[in-house]
Amino acid sequence: MGPFGLWRAGLWLSLAVSRCVLEPRPPGKRWLVAGLGNPGLPGTRHSVGMAVLGQLARRLGVAESWARDRRCAADLAQASLGDAQLVLLRPRRLMNVNGRSVARASELSGAVCTDAEEVCLVHDDLHKPLGKLALKLGGSARGHNGVRSCISCLNSNMSPALGRAMPRLRVGIGRPTHPDTVQGYVLGHFSPAEQELLPPLLSATDLLLDHKRERSQRPSSGP
Repeated sequence: MGPFGLWRAGLWLSLAVSRCVLEPRPPGKRWLVAGLGNPGLPGTRHSVGMAVLGQLARRLGVAESWARDRRCAADLAQASLGDAQLVLLRPRRLMNVNGRSVARASELSGAVCTDAEEVCLVHDDLHKPLGKLALKLGGSARGHNGVRSCISCLNSNMSPALGRAMPRLRVGIGRPTHPDTVQGYVLGHFSPAEQELLPPLLSATDLLLDHKRERSQRPSSGP
């Protein structure tokens, strides 16, 4: 195959991969679970949401199924949870604009209709000590720019009240003693001592899956 043929084959494969994940919404419940973070900065405190999502993909047996979808600038994987479907998302945009990927994916997957609980965020939380987890239903962004971006972008799809009602799995990363060092702290890597506390954090998937299983038993409010 000549260079032009290879280019055409590569273009076809790129377009196929960008559309291989989010197809029209199938019957039943579908949830979008987004792990917030900065692409290209794995292992940092600010990207711990992406690490949790990677663990979730392994638990669900879809760790090898990640595919890039250029339409929403994200890596996506789908998994079944009983009769429901989970769409896992890792944005390829910077944290401060993660919401653009989440909102676009929600439109493509049909995850956002009138029920904000169909979108779940997993993100780091400075307000919680390292090793602590909380599953929170809605609330303010509390200074987290990625969460703020998601609320803002999703508000174009639904009412502001619903945008603030998204469930969030908050993963504690602790807070530095001096406020001026926060930016360097969240963008820094976990220390060796902190890494020993990570396995329970990455097992936060149990908390999230239990929440989704409970939700899946409720009567569906829409298609």
